[in-house]
Amino acid sequence: MGVFKEEITLENILDRGFARHGYIKESEIRTLKVEAMPDTGAWTLVINEDVRQKLGLTIEETSRSTLADGKSGTYDVTESVIIRWKNRSTALPAVVVPNAKEILLGALPLEAMDLMVDPVHGKLIGVHGDQALHVIY
Repeated sequence: MGVFKEEITLENILDRGFARHGYIKESEIRTLKVEAMPDTGAWTLVINEDVRQKLGLTIEETSRSTLADGKSGTYDVTESVIIRWKNRSTALPAVVVPNAKEILLGALPLEAMDLMVDPVHGKLIGVHGDQALHVIY
């Protein structure tokens, strides 16, 4: 399977709430369109420090993680960020790898948006077709 990227939009979740309640204008919500590599080996969204700063995301905690190259380290984990792909969205924390060259769209956001990797065609597809299936517990 080759490597491919998908355009996603990242949005500051607190800004979205402030806009919903009228504290800021919709146009003031910090958003960023990025090319992300779907990576089922990553557990969540992985961003770099530049993306974190542009979105104004707060660090909530640190977590010990092992990267694909085998390096272990302690990385910052942000508050939740809204992740949008086409007609789907979810909100999850992001792991910040300071100088990461790639933004990774990990297993949790893929699952939450009912998406899977199509290795034959090198793209994301809906597990249950064009509409996301949301399981309510």
